[in-house]
Amino acid sequence: MDFELNETQKLFKDSARELFAQECPPAVVREMIESRQCYSEEFWQKLVEQGWTGLMFDEQDGGMGLGMVEMAVAFEEMGRALVPGAFLSTVALAGSLIQGACSPAYRAKRLGDIAGGKAKATVALLEESASFDTDAVRLAATAVDSGINLTGKKLFVPDASVSDYIITAARLGADIVLCFVDRNATGVTIKPMPSIDATRQLYEVEFNDVMVAAEDAMGNSPKARDALEHALDVATLAVSAEMVGGMQWIMDTSVEYAKTRKQFGKPSGQFQAIQHHCANMLLMTESARSAVYYAAWLMGNNPEQALVAVSMAKAYASDSYREVGNLGIQVHGGIGFTWDEPIHFYYKRAKASELMFGDATYHRERIAKLVMDGAGEPARAATRAGD
Repeated sequence: MDFELNETQKLFKDSARELFAQECPPAVVREMIESRQCYSEEFWQKLVEQGWTGLMFDEQDGGMGLGMVEMAVAFEEMGRALVPGAFLSTVALAGSLIQGACSPAYRAKRLGDIAGGKAKATVALLEESASFDTDAVRLAATAVDSGINLTGKKLFVPDASVSDYIITAARLGADIVLCFVDRNATGVTIKPMPSIDATRQLYEVEFNDVMVAAEDAMGNSPKARDALEHALDVATLAVSAEMVGGMQWIMDTSVEYAKTRKQFGKPSGQFQAIQHHCANMLLMTESARSAVYYAAWLMGNNPEQALVAVSMAKAYASDSYREVGNLGIQVHGGIGFTWDEPIHFYYKRAKASELMFGDATYHRERIAKLVMDGAGEPARAATRAGD
């Protein structure tokens, strides 16, 4: 693999940074946080105009047909700008699930609506166990003449209030079934849940005898389960890339602050303790970036070998983003704790992202299981080949 972005990917990275600097600057992000309206239809339409809502989809489905590395580039820049909104849940999570679970005709319709800005979507997976394991799904689905009946509750559903439909994982007997539920369907109740990250809103979604038409339910258990697990891996990779972007912003901002903030008559960056903090931030940021882009390359070239790499990237990024946030606030000193400084928004995003799609402990346990089952051998062989 090439350890550097190619020319096209670099241009894409530059255009993404320019887009967010113009359309989602820090003042706009702060305004959205303070108004508790972390979604902007105007900004969403800007993403639609740039083709971002079809970023990862095949061209025949209305997308741009870009790969996993380009996806990582996009999410790194989003994390750097602390972009709010439903992009992660709609494109990376729901979009990947639709690609893997649906028939060609149904997939083209759903993805075409997302790419064209006509629909937003999310996935409802977590329940009281708060486990991202597909075996933990317990929400009851009952087969009826007209389709599927859903009764139960999902927790921590991202962007449910602005999504046009909620792809809900349920259990039909021993099988996993994926149901496309309209947000405004009879029997659906959506309630906000408290979240440390004000840029990413979570919801409780309750289903009370909700009817789902047969054509809107994907009931092939192995295919549905495989598609769900793949979509979770894609979303996990996207969040990990987003975390790298956040780390980069904290490090850059802290270094600039250390150059200008004077203590005892000289810039604080001249003190060895501050220099060590900045060096550690650089080490963790670059290490996380390497892990993320290696996982992205594997995901795009050989997804079967990417499972261990994705979990390695998420485990490392989860620990590193939180620690980079700690160090960044220490470099800023007391002002780092104040509302007027934006660094605390990134620190809160770090803590929320650490838990999203499984924390470091969850992914280390997953790595151990994958290696014991033999899934780690291809990734380790690829790593040795690159040494």
